[in-house]
Amino acid sequence: MATEQVPCEAEHLTGHRRAVVIGGSLAGLLAARVLADHADSVTVIERDRFPQGPESRGGVPQDRHTHVMLESGQQALETLLPGITEEMVKEGSPRVGLPNDLVGWQNGYWYRRTAATSHILTGTRPLTEWVVRRRVLADTRIRVLEHTEVTGLLGDAARVRGVRIRERGQGAAGRDGVALEAELVVDASGRASHAAQWLAALGAEPPRQETLDTGLAYATRLYRQRPDAPEFPYGGILPNPQQIRTGLLLPAEGGLWTVLLSGLRGSEPPTDHAGFEAFVELLPHPVLREWLRTAEPVSPVHGFRNTANIRRRYDLPGRRPAGFLATGESLCSFNPTYGQGMSVAALSALALREALSGADGTPTTLRVQRALSGAARQAWDIATGADRKMPGARGTALRSSPLAGPVDWYFARVQRRACGDPLVATAFRQVTALTAPTGSLFAPPIARAVLFGPEPPAPSEPPTRLE
Repeated sequence: MATEQVPCEAEHLTGHRRAVVIGGSLAGLLAARVLADHADSVTVIERDRFPQGPESRGGVPQDRHTHVMLESGQQALETLLPGITEEMVKEGSPRVGLPNDLVGWQNGYWYRRTAATSHILTGTRPLTEWVVRRRVLADTRIRVLEHTEVTGLLGDAARVRGVRIRERGQGAAGRDGVALEAELVVDASGRASHAAQWLAALGAEPPRQETLDTGLAYATRLYRQRPDAPEFPYGGILPNPQQIRTGLLLPAEGGLWTVLLSGLRGSEPPTDHAGFEAFVELLPHPVLREWLRTAEPVSPVHGFRNTANIRRRYDLPGRRPAGFLATGESLCSFNPTYGQGMSVAALSALALREALSGADGTPTTLRVQRALSGAARQAWDIATGADRKMPGARGTALRSSPLAGPVDWYFARVQRRACGDPLVATAFRQVTALTAPTGSLFAPPIARAVLFGPEPPAPSEPPTRLE
């Protein structure tokens, strides 16, 4: 990366340059794919040993829970790895149309089931990672050091020059690790990143951290419908995530279904069999409870509570070294209930590719980091904008701007109208799928309908047929 006459900028990443990516999950793999076009070698450092197939692993504790790839994420993946979404579907990931394949609940009403205007992939996280990993690691320019952990950064407050690594499990015997030199280090190690401490050890300034936590906890279990079950008239059930308790049902590969239950602080779903199914009785509509009577569990109940929104402001000025970037959940992690994480990982890799191309100016460290932060901004605004209004929300990002009141009022009208108005619903769906900017909800046709049009009727029960 090229230098600018400002502190802590990076050299141009060309020629015989070495890049290191910390973390081999989706964000790290996709970053490595992009860097392979700009560096002589790319090394991915991964604490786990990768499974040989679509299996869960300890380094991704949330991978046993429901995941979706939004339309925006699919588009970004296709740009980076052409044909990858078709590979996912061939491996079993269901492609689900919205709103025709699902029934969605919002504020006491159900969305009309009209023709699909967006699609999601609902295969499990292990399946998605396995397909992407298979494609990325087929590139001989990328190597992986498995069962290896980073203990710190090489360099000083002006420039990062690599990382120190050790075999995982060495403990005190390998405390200092060995040096792995590189001109660029990308942190994709996730929400538990140690980069702030590593930077401070170099005498650099750690990023400011913003948090917003609703105390949400969730529990997930895999089910299979019994052979004698009546035909299920819905392709899945989507709840309004802005409830104290919610239940979600989506198809997965191999004829399996994922059931996810969530609750805010004080209303957490249990992780035992009886408690899990009893929690469903507390949901505002019996549709999920009725479905469970036709199915049998095929996995334990897995719980997860680390759901706070966290944003590390590497995009703000500060005394930070050249040659260091953060991406994925190391940079910005979201309340998982909005299903944005995997898609933002793909969008971030696409932003990295565009920034390194130099089309918008010399790709300095700060400019590239700001592009990565920008790729996550809309998802952050959606997640924190909704969570800020939840009871018991806490954190440094709780404070809202003076415009938040009118904007919240407008968005509440959008959501109320979306159930019965396909025009508004399509615009709202495009924003939440991250394929359209939030400002598109203020386009004249949408604004007229939201502000002045009569509110159309919406189904009071889940519709069983496509209109």
